[in-house]
Amino acid sequence: MIGKKVVAIDVREAARRNRTGKGWYIFHILKNLGRHIDHAHTRLILYSDEPLTDITLPENAELRIFPGGFFWHLKVMEDLKKTAPDLYFSPTSFIVPALAPKTLKTLIAVHDLVAWFFPSNHQLKATMIERLTLPRAIKHASHITTVSTNTKHDLQKIFHVPSEKITVVPCAAGDNFRQFSPEEKENFKRSHNLPDDFLLAVGTLEPRKNFKLIIRSFATLTKKFPKLHLIIIGGKGWKDREIFDSIKKFNLESKVHFAGYVLSGELPGYYNLARAFIFPSLYEGFGIPPLEAMKCGCPVICSDTSSLPEVAGRGALFINPRDVQSLTSAIETLLNDENLVCALRKRGLHQSEKFSWEASAQAIYSLMNTRKNE
Repeated sequence: MIGKKVVAIDVREAARRNRTGKGWYIFHILKNLGRHIDHAHTRLILYSDEPLTDITLPENAELRIFPGGFFWHLKVMEDLKKTAPDLYFSPTSFIVPALAPKTLKTLIAVHDLVAWFFPSNHQLKATMIERLTLPRAIKHASHITTVSTNTKHDLQKIFHVPSEKITVVPCAAGDNFRQFSPEEKENFKRSHNLPDDFLLAVGTLEPRKNFKLIIRSFATLTKKFPKLHLIIIGGKGWKDREIFDSIKKFNLESKVHFAGYVLSGELPGYYNLARAFIFPSLYEGFGIPPLEAMKCGCPVICSDTSSLPEVAGRGALFINPRDVQSLTSAIETLLNDENLVCALRKRGLHQSEKFSWEASAQAIYSLMNTRKNE
């Protein structure tokens, strides 16, 4: 090989302080890439709109920062023309792969197709951009990676992409998610002033996450379990007014607590103390939170739709996310059956160990160097 292979990567979402699924995806991929890169033969150019402050970049990685907004994409494309990398990896956006010249080899990551399956429950701007750019990005891509087999099948169904053009590279829970000792649990509970018994839900406050179903179910459960509380963790999204209206409707203001966005370092404590983790999402391209809960020994109840059976395996109780009684029965069963709780904890931990960010980073690095992208 003459000279170094140059791979350019869009890392903007890894730079966000309040990361969600896609941000954690590129954060962990980037964090683990350094273990696999042949530094003598590979050079990375990382494009962002702000600094990466809490991650050690791989060797031979150069960070190039351009102002954010739409013009960021134009600046990056202009820079790509000058740099002429061997490959451009776009893990969270389809704009540059859709608009760049055909001479630029691209690897794109598709996390979900919510803009096609749930457009009315998705941000209008994001839906329009994805619908405009993803078809063209798919057509031009040298290769595509999806985060689940379910998303791969969705991609094949809608866009008729050949199976050999898609490689599944899953997500995982971070290394900081683990089971606490009794003393750690007590200290966390005291320092965060948490109730003795609570259910936990995690996700951006948006319709697709199905928080209204949780509220309806919880309203029924409080009649049998008056000391039970519900903690919801997640940043504000869109159409979230309906969630707060539901809480008022059922007079649950003293029982439902919103913690807002919680940094990754704090999340394990909540999972460790919760009686159960509830994830009745209507659609997920992958769904990292169930794995986080499993690693922390928290029993999981989640939807039987989209990628979630693939992710949760035998480590969760599955419910119909459109049936409030299905969720209520599952929660009540868990609250009354300690043997089931113990079994779910063991099976959940085993299931979470099937996923690894290091393995996923290795797979991405292999795709960067495969002949599929030559």
